[in-house]
Amino acid sequence: QVQLVESGGGLVQAGGSSRLSCAASGRTFSSYAMGWFRQAPGKEREFVAAITWSGVRSYYADSVKGRFTIFRDNSKNTVYLQMNSLKPEDTAVYYCAADLSPRGQYSATSLIGEYDYWGQGTQVTVSS
Repeated sequence: QVQLVESGGGLVQAGGSSRLSCAASGRTFSSYAMGWFRQAPGKEREFVAAITWSGVRSYYADSVKGRFTIFRDNSKNTVYLQMNSLKPEDTAVYYCAADLSPRGQYSATSLIGEYDYWGQGTQVTVSS
């Protein structure tokens, strides 16, 4: 089993910034990609950002491009999501996920079904 634990959620004013962390523990595998997803009440879970094992390539949903940055520290088995210029519509439960496929060495996916492990989620609330 692989455990993913998110931290850093909370209440933020519109226009503010916040950083989320996701630490992996247990049985881990080399060369896996990581992603962030979010789910608002009454809506489907949606892709936010993803990053390859090396960290040299990252991908973002159009709704967050230019505002959010994903990065990782493999020595700590941790991936981060830096969120700037937050909007009320960013309010959601944010989940990190791990894709253990060897493709993670060089690619990352936005498809929910491709991820193998998920964290418990952390609430991010952006006030008006």
